[in-house]
Amino acid sequence: MPYEFLEGRPFWVVYFSLLGIVFARAQATYWLGRGLGAGVHRSRIGRRIGSRLVRAENLINRFGPPAVTLSFLTIGVQTAVNLASGAMRMRFPRYLVAMFLGCLAWAAVYSLGGMAVIAAWWGLFLRSPWLAVAATVLVAVAAVAFGAWRRRRAAPEPPVETERAEPAATAE
Repeated sequence: MPYEFLEGRPFWVVYFSLLGIVFARAQATYWLGRGLGAGVHRSRIGRRIGSRLVRAENLINRFGPPAVTLSFLTIGVQTAVNLASGAMRMRFPRYLVAMFLGCLAWAAVYSLGGMAVIAAWWGLFLRSPWLAVAATVLVAVAAVAFGAWRRRRAAPEPPVETERAEPAATAE
């Protein structure tokens, strides 16, 4: 574990420490990218491709936030996505929300031992990609089945209709 100083600490300490670490790292990478992007915009290349650069930035602003969030669940892509988000001048409020959601997920994966699961899956994939895909599909089917079972179990029972007795007719 690269964070040995957290070993043996309570869960909340580990989670919030990792959350702070990944938040600071992602912010530093984004702002480094912003600086690099500003340099590109001022350069001859930036002036030459100006309209295409603006169009690319608009696409990043529109479709980039989900990529930022999901990048935190990958290995080796997160830094590149954060740097590109800064360099392509993704609007900071949009980036911040997407990045924070990704940070929450990243801290959960690391603090709950998710990296051990990912490492085991990767080892299986290296031995047999088909078996790793089959295992993934099996886990997904089991999760969907479990969710359906829970939903059915929690659903309220429909009321049972009983026959109503007609009031007895009275003689007039």
